[in-house]
Amino acid sequence: MSSDLADRVAAAFDSDGALARHDPSFLPREPQDRLAAAVARAVEERGTLVAEAGTGVGKTFAYLVPLLLSDRRALVSTATKSLQDQLFLRDLPRLVLALGVPVRMALLKGRSSYLCRHRLMQARSTAELPDRFAVRQLARVESWAQATRSGDLAEIEGLDERSPVIPIVTSTRENCLGTDCPEHRNCHVMQARRDAMAADLVVVNHHLFFADMALRDSGVAELLPTVDAAVFDEAHQLVETGVQFLGTTLGTAQVLDIGRDLLAAGLAQARGLMPWHELQAGLEKAARELRLACAGALREVRGIIKLRWDERARDGRLDAPLAALSEAASAAADAAAGVAAVGPDFVRLQERARAVADLAARFAEEAADGRVRWIDLSPQQARLVESPLDIREMLAEQRQAAPRAWIFTSATLGEDDDLAWFSAAAGLEDATKLRVGSPFDYPNHARAWIPARFPKPSEAEHPAAVGSLAARLASALDGRTFVLTTTLRVLPQIAEALRTEAEWQGRALEVLVQGTQPRRALLQRFGDGRGSVLVGSQSFWEGIDIPGDALQCVIIDKLPFPPPNDPLVEARVRQLRAEGRDPFEQYFVAEAAVALKQGAGRLIRTESDRGLLVVCDPRMRQMGYGKRLRSALPPMGWIGSEEEALDWLQTLAADH
Repeated sequence: MSSDLADRVAAAFDSDGALARHDPSFLPREPQDRLAAAVARAVEERGTLVAEAGTGVGKTFAYLVPLLLSDRRALVSTATKSLQDQLFLRDLPRLVLALGVPVRMALLKGRSSYLCRHRLMQARSTAELPDRFAVRQLARVESWAQATRSGDLAEIEGLDERSPVIPIVTSTRENCLGTDCPEHRNCHVMQARRDAMAADLVVVNHHLFFADMALRDSGVAELLPTVDAAVFDEAHQLVETGVQFLGTTLGTAQVLDIGRDLLAAGLAQARGLMPWHELQAGLEKAARELRLACAGALREVRGIIKLRWDERARDGRLDAPLAALSEAASAAADAAAGVAAVGPDFVRLQERARAVADLAARFAEEAADGRVRWIDLSPQQARLVESPLDIREMLAEQRQAAPRAWIFTSATLGEDDDLAWFSAAAGLEDATKLRVGSPFDYPNHARAWIPARFPKPSEAEHPAAVGSLAARLASALDGRTFVLTTTLRVLPQIAEALRTEAEWQGRALEVLVQGTQPRRALLQRFGDGRGSVLVGSQSFWEGIDIPGDALQCVIIDKLPFPPPNDPLVEARVRQLRAEGRDPFEQYFVAEAAVALKQGAGRLIRTESDRGLLVVCDPRMRQMGYGKRLRSALPPMGWIGSEEEALDWLQTLAADH
């Protein structure tokens, strides 16, 4: 069915259309045309579309062009702040210029992305910084603050997201003073929200979207009712993000923040009126003891570990730490209430401390029906989480609230035409489904191999075998290889075996390992294509774009099944069994298929890319579900031996 919008979208993508006139290298692609037409139809009819678009389709332009030409208000949400910036700073300006449309655009992030002028002023006199490097970073923030309009900390080159300065110079929902703040008129968060409300197209991220649905604190809840279309890019991350943010959370870091802010405000505004040091020490001690109780026998933690609630809460092991936290938070709340007349900081501190006391009491009781609890443990903190198992109910409420277009797209949303992996968890079974394959020539440009005689993943020698094989294959390419692992635990074992084998062969391979440097630094070193092998886990499976011949071999250590002892996984298994369904076939294999597609997607990024995918898991050959997993991958040519693999890599190296 043709429509005015569909016709204008088709004309824009034509070989002599607006995009081709603006960019001589633009070429029409049939899969992109189909996706753009489906998006245009959904926007016009205020329908719901779930669309999987393979690598190289150009899905970003396929949904942005219909939105920009529709003359309707739209919200676009993507997975990360860096992807937000890419959309807003690169893709949208190019399209607005090419299409010649007068569209007002806005970028909206969470509070932690924006400078809080009030807290910066406080930090000048009260901040406790860990080292001289942090002191220099604060000085950089102060200098930048004089000139910035947006207040977006991403403008500061080289400021790490994990910098201890960021929580000191940004606000949270808990510590924001609102209209009582002396800097309210100049507030960057409020300015970003005003810009968003005045814009035709607003770019947000999934974390912000769900946090706002739960807390009504980011401006999205105010914005969403005013838009005609909501698009979710990288939608494969939507369910897990929603589960995290729709839940109730008590984190030891937020307790430490309250203690730090209470001490700073007390000493600056009410010195001598309350025992501020003792109150802060009490909160710090309670937070530390709760984290220790959550950690149990674990002493060294890398990354974030998800712990089962019943294991840690068994025999009342968390009762005493939670009671102590509730008591310390109540004491802090009472002290802040006692000096509330001094200033608005103490009113908010009282509310924050009282909320922590209430949360501690809630987590001391049983979880509500239909919800799952777990503990996220990191080197810095413990987070107690209680959450729904999926986002079905929340999305159903939003879709019923008002007629608007809902569009969900990603390169990986399932393994069947119904895209059931995503649609079922999001409650979108009634949506229009579309799958458009990649335009890349996988049969001629890519090979896949599953080593036949290889240790099973359950065997102790498996990581060393992966490392040795990676060294042999990478040597044929002089590096240019990714090794993707399913767990952080095996990273050092694989890296050590890789180095040992390379040395034995007399090859000078540089082995880059996740965790030894920031991700961006590792990717920059790898991207120069000079004899490097990168060994990384979950954060390298997606969102990495290294086109050309800098990356020509991707090795996956084993099939990425969900960890069976993960509390969310356990809860979903129980739910499937209660419904009379097979958890292995309908959950574990489906999850592995999607994750495998994500990992394999790192290999071929442009029409001219060529490479080899290796899955070091004999189960993919031997087990019945292996055929299902193999068919989930792009249509690569399969090879049968290491000799063939090396021949293919040597062919690629000769053309390098």
